[in-house]
Amino acid sequence: MRVLVAGATGVVGHPLVGALRARGHRVSALVRQGSRARAPEADEVVVADALDREAVLSAVSAARPEVVVHQLSALRLLRDDPPEAFARTARLRVEGTAHLIEAARAAGARRLVAQSIAFAAAPAGDPVLDEDAPLYVDAPDPGWASTVRAVAELERQVTAGALEGVVLRYGTLYGPRTAYARTGATAGSVQAGRLPLPGGGAGIMSFLHVEDAVGAAVTAVESDATGVFHVTDDDPAPAAQWLPHLARMLAAPSPRTVPADLAPRLLGWFMTHQLTSARGAANDRARTVLGWKPTRPSWRDGLGQE
Repeated sequence: MRVLVAGATGVVGHPLVGALRARGHRVSALVRQGSRARAPEADEVVVADALDREAVLSAVSAARPEVVVHQLSALRLLRDDPPEAFARTARLRVEGTAHLIEAARAAGARRLVAQSIAFAAAPAGDPVLDEDAPLYVDAPDPGWASTVRAVAELERQVTAGALEGVVLRYGTLYGPRTAYARTGATAGSVQAGRLPLPGGGAGIMSFLHVEDAVGAAVTAVESDATGVFHVTDDDPAPAAQWLPHLARMLAAPSPRTVPADLAPRLLGWFMTHQLTSARGAANDRARTVLGWKPTRPSWRDGLGQE
């Protein structure tokens, strides 16, 4: 099968190219000009900025894919410019998705597999939610509300019916090149004692190893299933469990506890939300409809490692 991976230099996109080729697919890697040197080994590399409609149309036409995989984000900018990272990622989720869909249809592709996130649900109802739970589009923090609205728009476009659409809502990624790897940003904050535990640490996190994100994308490429799927491990956990565990794995000081009402000033709104009120994501639908299950059922066996 001819597959185009957009965002092929990313945490998931880079190993995904190799995994698809190992399965016998012919893979085109779509990258920006500035990332050309970091492109993975692929059957061909095509160059376009996903926000440039004409460039995307030309690149996808040249690749002639049957399936397009959308792994686009700008989260590589998080270390240097977090506002720009989130703003550009939102544009990629809205404008970039529209460009990919138009280009895929023009090139004769039949299927689109797109990454999303499993931690955008509104904090209401059960501690662990399925895909039908409402997204937090009216979050009180403008930045997070904008992010979630972009996620909702990506999912709307992908499932609108122009192509066979699959949305993979990845859990919080850990493993190589992620923030939760030993050398990652979150791990660094824990090692420096800069990530305290607000209140009782009741916010639920659903994690996902990068290898399982890649495996889910391969499954989605080869499947006939469509729709929105939570792609997470089997062990949703409150911050009161995973954060001290991460500290132990890193041989870091135990996280200090702080009153929940002080946390936004110390950590910002989003991290406070994640640690105090976020909901986890159930992966039942991915198991039964998509036919995927995690090979790493719990974050407890690899969080904080490379």
